[in-house]
Amino acid sequence: MGIRFYKPVTPGRRGASVSDFAEITDRKKRPEKDLTVRLKKHGGRNFHGKITSRHRGGGYRKMYRLVDFKRTLDGVPMKVTHIEYDPNRTSRIALLEFECPETKKTVKSYILAPNGLKAGDVVMNGSLAEPKNGNCLPLENIPPGTQIHCIEMQPGRGGQMVRSAGNSAVMNATEKGWAQVTLPSGEVRRLPARCRATIGVVGNSDHQNINLGKAGRNRWKGIRPHTRGVAMNPTAHPMGGGEGRTSGGRHPCSPTGKLAKGGNTRKRRKSSSKAIIRRRRSRRNGLKKI
Repeated sequence: MGIRFYKPVTPGRRGASVSDFAEITDRKKRPEKDLTVRLKKHGGRNFHGKITSRHRGGGYRKMYRLVDFKRTLDGVPMKVTHIEYDPNRTSRIALLEFECPETKKTVKSYILAPNGLKAGDVVMNGSLAEPKNGNCLPLENIPPGTQIHCIEMQPGRGGQMVRSAGNSAVMNATEKGWAQVTLPSGEVRRLPARCRATIGVVGNSDHQNINLGKAGRNRWKGIRPHTRGVAMNPTAHPMGGGEGRTSGGRHPCSPTGKLAKGGNTRKRRKSSSKAIIRRRRSRRNGLKKI
Protein backbone atom coordinates (compact mmCIF):
# COMPACT_ATOMS: atom_id res chain seq x y z
CA MET A 1 0.00 0.00 0.00
CA GLY A 2 1.50 3.31 -1.09
CA ILE A 3 1.37 6.17 -3.55
CA ARG A 4 2.86 6.30 -7.03
CA PHE A 5 3.92 9.53 -8.76
CA TYR A 6 4.18 10.14 -12.49
CA LYS A 7 6.85 11.95 -14.46
CA PRO A 8 5.74 15.58 -15.05
CA VAL A 9 5.31 15.18 -18.81
CA THR A 10 2.09 17.26 -18.82
CA PRO A 11 0.61 19.85 -16.44
CA GLY A 12 -2.00 17.32 -15.33
CA ARG A 13 0.65 14.72 -14.56
CA ARG A 14 2.92 17.11 -12.69
CA GLY A 15 1.07 17.09 -9.39
CA ALA A 16 -0.96 13.93 -9.86
CA SER A 17 -0.54 10.80 -7.76
CA VAL A 18 -2.30 7.44 -7.69
CA SER A 19 -2.42 4.41 -5.44
CA ASP A 20 0.13 1.72 -6.24
CA PHE A 21 -2.54 -1.00 -5.68
CA ALA A 22 0.12 -3.18 -4.02
CA GLU A 23 -2.47 -4.91 -1.83
CA ILE A 24 -4.60 -5.99 -4.81
CA THR A 25 -4.18 -9.76 -5.27
CA ASP A 26 -4.87 -9.96 -9.01
CA ARG A 27 -5.12 -6.79 -11.09
CA LYS A 28 -6.75 -8.63 -14.03
CA LYS A 29 -9.42 -10.43 -12.01
CA ARG A 30 -12.97 -9.31 -12.75
CA PRO A 31 -15.47 -8.96 -9.89
CA GLU A 32 -17.73 -11.90 -9.05
CA LYS A 33 -20.69 -11.82 -11.42
CA ASP A 34 -23.17 -13.03 -8.80
CA LEU A 35 -22.06 -10.30 -6.39
CA THR A 36 -22.41 -7.33 -8.75
CA VAL A 37 -25.35 -5.31 -10.05
CA ARG A 38 -25.55 -2.57 -12.65
CA LEU A 39 -25.37 0.88 -11.07
CA LYS A 40 -27.78 3.21 -12.83
CA LYS A 41 -26.90 6.89 -13.03
CA HIS A 42 -29.39 9.59 -12.08
CA GLY A 43 -27.26 12.73 -12.42
CA GLY A 44 -28.25 13.86 -8.93
CA ARG A 45 -31.95 13.96 -9.86
CA ASN A 46 -34.93 12.47 -8.04
CA PHE A 47 -37.91 10.70 -9.65
CA HIS A 48 -39.41 14.08 -10.57
CA GLY A 49 -36.29 14.96 -12.56
CA LYS A 50 -35.38 17.73 -10.13
CA ILE A 51 -31.72 18.10 -9.10
CA THR A 52 -31.44 17.24 -5.40
CA SER A 53 -27.66 16.61 -5.32
CA ARG A 54 -25.70 19.26 -7.15
CA HIS A 55 -22.54 18.75 -9.20
CA ARG A 56 -23.29 15.15 -10.22
CA GLY A 57 -23.24 13.65 -13.70
CA GLY A 58 -21.11 11.82 -16.21
CA GLY A 59 -18.25 9.59 -15.16
CA TYR A 60 -17.30 6.01 -15.92
CA ARG A 61 -19.85 3.23 -15.82
CA LYS A 62 -19.48 1.12 -12.68
CA MET A 63 -20.75 -2.20 -11.38
CA TYR A 64 -21.83 -2.11 -7.74
CA ARG A 65 -20.26 -4.79 -5.53
CA LEU A 66 -22.70 -6.32 -3.04
CA VAL A 67 -20.73 -6.04 0.20
CA ASP A 68 -21.92 -8.02 3.24
CA PHE A 69 -22.23 -5.43 6.00
CA LYS A 70 -24.38 -7.61 8.29
CA ARG A 71 -22.15 -10.71 8.59
CA THR A 72 -24.74 -12.81 10.40
CA LEU A 73 -23.41 -16.28 9.50
CA ASP A 74 -21.74 -17.29 12.77
CA GLY A 75 -19.17 -19.96 13.51
CA VAL A 76 -18.22 -20.63 9.87
CA PRO A 77 -14.54 -20.18 8.91
CA MET A 78 -14.27 -18.02 5.80
CA LYS A 79 -11.11 -17.96 3.71
CA VAL A 80 -9.92 -14.78 2.02
CA THR A 81 -9.19 -15.58 -1.61
CA HIS A 82 -8.65 -12.10 -3.12
CA ILE A 83 -8.25 -8.45 -2.16
CA GLU A 84 -10.00 -6.40 -4.85
CA TYR A 85 -10.49 -2.80 -5.93
CA ASP A 86 -13.95 -1.30 -5.52
CA PRO A 87 -14.74 1.83 -7.58
CA ASN A 88 -17.73 2.65 -5.36
CA ARG A 89 -15.79 3.25 -2.12
CA THR A 90 -12.39 4.43 -0.91
CA SER A 91 -11.47 1.17 0.83
CA ARG A 92 -10.55 -2.19 -0.67
CA ILE A 93 -12.84 -5.22 -0.45
CA ALA A 94 -11.98 -8.83 0.36
CA LEU A 95 -13.56 -11.82 -1.37
CA LEU A 96 -14.45 -14.60 1.07
CA GLU A 97 -15.08 -18.23 0.19
CA PHE A 98 -16.77 -20.66 2.58
CA GLU A 99 -19.06 -23.69 2.74
CA CYS A 100 -22.69 -22.96 3.53
CA PRO A 101 -23.73 -25.17 6.50
CA GLU A 102 -27.25 -25.64 5.10
CA THR A 103 -26.69 -26.38 1.41
CA LYS A 104 -23.08 -27.66 1.75
CA LYS A 105 -22.19 -25.56 -1.31
CA THR A 106 -19.30 -23.17 -1.71
CA VAL A 107 -20.47 -19.58 -1.29
CA LYS A 108 -18.66 -16.30 -1.87
CA SER A 109 -19.18 -12.85 -0.35
CA TYR A 110 -17.48 -9.47 -0.14
CA ILE A 111 -16.46 -7.61 3.04
CA LEU A 112 -14.47 -4.43 3.68
CA ALA A 113 -10.77 -5.30 3.78
CA PRO A 114 -9.01 -4.05 6.94
CA ASN A 115 -5.31 -3.22 7.07
CA GLY A 116 -3.16 -6.34 7.17
CA LEU A 117 -5.76 -8.73 5.76
CA LYS A 118 -4.34 -10.77 2.90
CA ALA A 119 -5.22 -13.73 0.72
CA GLY A 120 -5.15 -17.00 2.64
CA ASP A 121 -6.31 -15.54 5.95
CA VAL A 122 -9.36 -16.99 7.71
CA VAL A 123 -12.02 -14.79 9.34
CA MET A 124 -15.12 -15.64 11.37
CA ASN A 125 -18.30 -14.01 12.64
CA GLY A 126 -20.16 -14.29 15.93
CA SER A 127 -19.62 -14.06 19.67
CA LEU A 128 -17.34 -17.13 19.70
CA ALA A 129 -14.86 -15.62 17.22
CA GLU A 130 -11.53 -14.32 18.46
CA PRO A 131 -11.05 -10.52 18.54
CA LYS A 132 -8.51 -10.56 15.72
CA ASN A 133 -8.16 -8.61 12.50
CA GLY A 134 -11.12 -9.08 10.14
CA ASN A 135 -13.40 -10.94 12.56
CA CYS A 136 -16.90 -9.58 13.24
CA LEU A 137 -18.11 -9.68 16.87
CA PRO A 138 -20.83 -8.12 19.02
CA LEU A 139 -19.57 -5.06 20.89
CA GLU A 140 -20.07 -6.83 24.23
CA ASN A 141 -17.43 -9.41 23.23
CA ILE A 142 -14.80 -6.91 22.08
CA PRO A 143 -12.07 -5.99 24.63
CA PRO A 144 -11.80 -2.29 25.59
CA GLY A 145 -9.19 -0.34 23.63
CA THR A 146 -9.65 -2.41 20.45
CA GLN A 147 -9.76 -0.61 17.11
CA ILE A 148 -12.96 -1.41 15.21
CA HIS A 149 -14.81 -0.39 12.04
CA CYS A 150 -18.05 -1.08 10.13
CA ILE A 151 -20.16 -0.58 13.27
CA GLU A 152 -23.88 -1.24 13.53
CA MET A 153 -26.20 1.35 15.05
CA GLN A 154 -29.06 -1.13 15.61
CA PRO A 155 -28.64 -4.92 15.96
CA GLY A 156 -29.11 -6.67 12.62
CA ARG A 157 -29.17 -3.49 10.54
CA GLY A 158 -25.61 -3.90 9.23
CA GLY A 159 -22.49 -1.79 9.58
CA GLN A 160 -23.20 1.90 8.99
CA MET A 161 -20.41 3.82 10.71
CA VAL A 162 -16.62 3.97 10.15
CA ARG A 163 -16.41 2.46 6.66
CA SER A 164 -14.10 4.82 4.73
CA ALA A 165 -10.42 4.23 4.02
CA GLY A 166 -8.02 4.52 6.96
CA ASN A 167 -10.73 5.08 9.57
CA SER A 168 -11.23 3.28 12.87
CA ALA A 169 -13.14 3.73 16.11
CA VAL A 170 -12.09 2.65 19.62
CA MET A 171 -14.11 0.38 21.87
CA ASN A 172 -14.29 2.00 25.32
CA ALA A 173 -16.44 -0.05 27.70
CA THR A 174 -19.60 -2.11 28.09
CA GLU A 175 -22.15 -1.67 30.88
CA LYS A 176 -25.76 -2.84 31.39
CA GLY A 177 -26.37 -3.81 27.77
CA TRP A 178 -24.79 -0.66 26.32
CA ALA A 179 -21.38 -0.06 24.78
CA GLN A 180 -19.40 3.18 24.54
CA VAL A 181 -17.45 3.80 21.34
CA THR A 182 -15.16 6.71 20.42
CA LEU A 183 -15.71 7.56 16.75
CA PRO A 184 -13.04 9.02 14.41
CA SER A 185 -14.53 12.52 14.83
CA GLY A 186 -13.94 12.37 18.60
CA GLU A 187 -17.61 11.84 19.37
CA VAL A 188 -18.33 9.31 22.12
CA ARG A 189 -21.54 7.44 21.38
CA ARG A 190 -23.56 4.86 23.25
CA LEU A 191 -24.71 1.82 21.25
CA PRO A 192 -26.57 -1.40 22.08
CA ALA A 193 -24.02 -4.00 23.16
CA ARG A 194 -25.52 -6.55 20.74
CA CYS A 195 -24.51 -4.40 17.75
CA ARG A 196 -21.70 -5.90 15.70
CA ALA A 197 -18.40 -4.41 14.58
CA THR A 198 -15.35 -5.66 12.68
CA ILE A 199 -11.91 -5.73 14.29
CA GLY A 200 -9.16 -3.61 12.74
CA VAL A 201 -8.62 -0.42 10.72
CA VAL A 202 -10.17 0.05 7.28
CA GLY A 203 -7.54 -0.52 4.61
CA ASN A 204 -6.10 1.80 1.93
CA SER A 205 -5.14 4.43 4.51
CA ASP A 206 -3.01 6.32 1.94
CA HIS A 207 -6.15 7.35 0.05
CA GLN A 208 -6.22 10.74 1.80
CA ASN A 209 -2.75 11.60 0.42
CA ILE A 210 -3.66 11.11 -3.25
CA ASN A 211 -3.65 14.28 -5.38
CA LEU A 212 -5.96 14.26 -8.40
CA GLY A 213 -3.75 16.65 -10.36
CA LYS A 214 -6.39 17.81 -12.83
CA ALA A 215 -10.11 18.53 -13.03
CA GLY A 216 -10.64 15.70 -15.53
CA ARG A 217 -10.11 13.05 -12.86
CA ASN A 218 -13.07 14.47 -10.95
CA ARG A 219 -15.16 14.23 -14.12
CA TRP A 220 -14.19 10.55 -14.41
CA LYS A 221 -15.66 10.09 -10.93
CA GLY A 222 -18.94 11.71 -11.94
CA ILE A 223 -18.30 15.05 -10.19
CA ARG A 224 -19.17 18.14 -12.22
CA PRO A 225 -17.76 21.67 -11.75
CA HIS A 226 -18.80 23.76 -8.78
CA THR A 227 -19.95 27.34 -9.49
CA ARG A 228 -19.47 29.95 -6.76
CA GLY A 229 -22.63 31.49 -5.39
CA VAL A 230 -21.31 35.06 -5.68
CA ALA A 231 -20.87 34.52 -9.45
CA MET A 232 -24.58 33.75 -9.92
CA ASN A 233 -27.62 35.94 -10.39
CA PRO A 234 -29.62 36.87 -7.29
CA THR A 235 -32.47 34.70 -8.55
CA ALA A 236 -30.22 31.63 -8.51
CA HIS A 237 -28.38 32.08 -5.20
CA PRO A 238 -28.77 34.19 -2.02
CA MET A 239 -25.20 35.42 -2.42
CA GLY A 240 -25.53 36.32 -6.11
CA GLY A 241 -25.91 39.68 -7.81
CA GLY A 242 -24.35 43.05 -7.09
CA GLU A 243 -22.62 45.62 -9.27
CA GLY A 244 -19.13 44.23 -9.64
CA ARG A 245 -17.47 41.80 -7.28
CA THR A 246 -18.90 41.51 -3.80
CA SER A 247 -17.75 39.53 -0.81
CA GLY A 248 -19.84 39.33 2.30
CA GLY A 249 -23.28 40.70 2.98
CA ARG A 250 -24.24 37.48 4.70
CA HIS A 251 -22.70 34.25 5.92
CA PRO A 252 -21.81 31.66 3.25
CA CYS A 253 -24.79 29.47 2.46
CA SER A 254 -26.25 27.04 -0.06
CA PRO A 255 -28.76 28.02 -2.78
CA THR A 256 -31.53 27.09 -0.33
CA GLY A 257 -30.10 29.31 2.41
CA LYS A 258 -28.56 26.58 4.61
CA LEU A 259 -25.40 27.82 6.34
CA ALA A 260 -22.23 26.41 4.79
CA LYS A 261 -19.72 27.14 7.59
CA GLY A 262 -20.30 26.66 11.30
CA GLY A 263 -24.06 26.29 11.19
CA ASN A 264 -25.78 23.47 13.03
CA THR A 265 -27.48 21.03 10.67
CA ARG A 266 -28.52 18.37 13.19
CA LYS A 267 -32.16 18.39 14.32
CA ARG A 268 -32.43 19.58 17.91
CA ARG A 269 -35.06 17.01 18.86
CA LYS A 270 -33.54 14.04 17.07
CA SER A 271 -34.25 10.92 19.09
CA SER A 272 -30.73 9.53 18.81
CA SER A 273 -29.19 12.63 20.42
CA LYS A 274 -29.55 10.98 23.82
CA ALA A 275 -27.08 8.32 22.64
CA ILE A 276 -24.31 10.93 22.22
CA ILE A 277 -22.26 11.07 25.43
CA ARG A 278 -19.75 13.61 24.14
CA ARG A 279 -20.03 15.74 21.03
CA ARG A 280 -17.43 15.67 18.30
CA ARG A 281 -14.57 18.15 18.38
CA SER A 282 -15.43 21.71 17.39
CA ARG A 283 -12.91 24.15 15.90
CA ARG A 284 -14.19 26.97 18.06
CA ASN A 285 -15.02 25.33 21.36
CA GLY A 286 -12.81 22.24 21.43
CA LEU A 287 -14.72 19.33 22.94
CA LYS A 288 -18.35 20.20 23.46
CA LYS A 289 -20.33 18.23 26.02
CA ILE A 290 -24.07 17.79 26.14
